[in-house]
Amino acid sequence: MKDSANAAPPNLHLLRRDLAAAFRAAVRFGMHEGVCNHFSLAVEANRRFLLNPHGVHFSRVRASNLALIDADGRSLGADQAIHTAFYIHARIHLASPNARCVLHAHPPHATAIACLEGGRLLHCHQNALRFAGRVAYYDTYGGLVLDAAEGDRIASSLADKSVLFLKNHGVIVTGPTVADALDDLYYLERAAEVQVKAMSTGRLLAIVPDDVAAETARQFAKLNPINAALHFDEMKRILDQEEPDYAN
Repeated sequence: MKDSANAAPPNLHLLRRDLAAAFRAAVRFGMHEGVCNHFSLAVEANRRFLLNPHGVHFSRVRASNLALIDADGRSLGADQAIHTAFYIHARIHLASPNARCVLHAHPPHATAIACLEGGRLLHCHQNALRFAGRVAYYDTYGGLVLDAAEGDRIASSLADKSVLFLKNHGVIVTGPTVADALDDLYYLERAAEVQVKAMSTGRLLAIVPDDVAAETARQFAKLNPINAALHFDEMKRILDQEEPDYAN
């Protein structure tokens, strides 16, 4: 149902462009899966957000075809098929004001860790240390997320963390901006890839001590916003040259 009474914020097109760029970048990172998985971006007060419409491949998402919906699932623009992912994104946006951008994907190596009994991202590589103290785990698989109750359980498991591993499912990464969330999603998968490959040798992992991991995470926290913005700006420059239609 369309609700035309809600005026869009003046920077809505820029937000659309950023989120569309994240979808195109995710394809380049190998993090798309059919016409499934979903990213969202709150446009104000976390009660209205952009979400990819159901059935559109990540490589074909554009700024203009993102759905603008409210926390009740109502379309605020052109009538579009709303992704079942609404139940994940709406509940996280409402529960976590800092989770302005919410990225849900099934990247192969991070998802492989989620499929292990007691699977955890271990502090065995520098890329993993940026996430020290920031990762939560939803250790119960309850089927597809088709209602608000399951969405609330996921949001509750995320709590004040920015990364959530969903058992037998995938991962959710959140951030205050698209750049922050996308950079974390990228490095989360890189950290998971190293861990899975190291585990495949059958040898013991060299785990970084907790105090060193915590200090390294603090160092990352100072650098991440800067590097995330640089990374995202560079990805958009590449897209501007090679896939400029993302911004339309």
